[in-house]
Amino acid sequence: MITGIMKNKIDRIWTILWTEGSTNPLTNIEQLTYLIFMKGLDESELEKEKDNELLGINDYIGIFPRDKQHIRWNSFKNLGDAQQIYSIIQNEAFPFIKSLGGKEESAFSVYMKEAIFQINKPATLQRIISIIDELPTEDNDTKGDIYEYLLSKLAQSGTNGQFRTPRQIIEMMVELMQPKPEDSIIDPAMGTAGFLVQASEYLRKHHDDLFNIHSLNEHFHKSMFFGNDMDNTMLRIGAMNMMLHGVDEPQISYRDSLSEDNVERDKYTLVLANPPFKGSLDYESVSNDLLTIAKTKKTELLFLNLFLRILKPGGRAAVIVPDGVLFGSSKAHKDVRKAIVEDNKLEAIIKMPSGVFKPYAGVSTAILIFTKTNDGGTDNVWFYDMKADGYSLDDKRSPIKENDIPDIIERYHNIDKELERKRTDKSFFVSFEEIKKNDWDLSINKYKEIEYEKKEYRKPSSIIEDIKKAENDIINSVRTLEDYLNENS
Repeated sequence: MITGIMKNKIDRIWTILWTEGSTNPLTNIEQLTYLIFMKGLDESELEKEKDNELLGINDYIGIFPRDKQHIRWNSFKNLGDAQQIYSIIQNEAFPFIKSLGGKEESAFSVYMKEAIFQINKPATLQRIISIIDELPTEDNDTKGDIYEYLLSKLAQSGTNGQFRTPRQIIEMMVELMQPKPEDSIIDPAMGTAGFLVQASEYLRKHHDDLFNIHSLNEHFHKSMFFGNDMDNTMLRIGAMNMMLHGVDEPQISYRDSLSEDNVERDKYTLVLANPPFKGSLDYESVSNDLLTIAKTKKTELLFLNLFLRILKPGGRAAVIVPDGVLFGSSKAHKDVRKAIVEDNKLEAIIKMPSGVFKPYAGVSTAILIFTKTNDGGTDNVWFYDMKADGYSLDDKRSPIKENDIPDIIERYHNIDKELERKRTDKSFFVSFEEIKKNDWDLSINKYKEIEYEKKEYRKPSSIIEDIKKAENDIINSVRTLEDYLNENS
């Protein structure tokens, strides 16, 4: 969890950039990401050097050439001359990280080609480096928290706002899906690659033996993680984020996932996504086969069609949708829900509270979990009415004790024990037949039963008597006060 001290340091950097005239939040985040990336590269290299020294390996060839040791963070940060630091970063260190991807057409090198280092004042750069150096970026969790706080500046600025998925929600979705070493994972609207990073961290934690098997190790680094986005800055940040989390060659593409240019089909085994809400596209700009399930201009429905197309049979998806997808009455809404429930296997719907995405938006959302079968398979759908995610549901999103996430994960992975749950509980099953009967409505309120507590109220006549008594007491008190005043006047 990011501390108040770390937040204060980042806020100081933000103030420095703002007062120097750099007011575009996305540009500032990109520039700071470059510097954090430089620091992270050096920290990673120092760790490898220590390991090799302990193992007695003397012929270790590091990422930094022998004649380029001065471009390492640990070296230039200690230089006292601001102009010298600026010259090294601008002319050597930054060009070095731009070409780090190795292959010219790697995801990293492709999107770093147009990258520009835009902190132009040496004194400003030196001040920022000294503050970043104080941030504890060695730990991936802390680094992720720092990224989250940086990216929160997008929404606070009121411009260029990116729809951020809270980290605890990403972690929950990955824990629910439990990625496997053989998976091919995609986020077709990846942003800063939060889902992909978390999936990679899950695999490191639960399947660290995969790195001992050459084919799985190669798959992890080169052909497991895929992401699309239409913002080059996001692609650069996402690529650096993945590399800093130990994925050498993530397959990241500049692509409109919904367009005719995206011809992928039956390719992935796992989709993790929070696609754009409330967008509307022209039919002409949408891939025709995405309109076969339901003819619609709504991006949230088109993305669901896309997930069904790009998943392999047997592939799974955990995706966030606005509540309207669950109960919308248009033909397109019903057709998409029918395709997921009747033609594939819908497993779970987790209704989230509306404050989860504050301060960015107050929209009500849910998580859909389904498996592509092309041949049905839905029997009972598990619903969970999530009330808390460990943070207050106001704009501050402060930590609180109430948190349904551990319960959701525990119950989902022991779902057979849920069969006896009642409709008045937080979680319960609804049968395929009942959902079909209700025109494919998937809103939890359609099926949840509310227990009303019977309350006994006093009779009106008794209340009236109390009012009369109170009124008489007031009148008597006023008379006593008047008598007292008359006697003493």
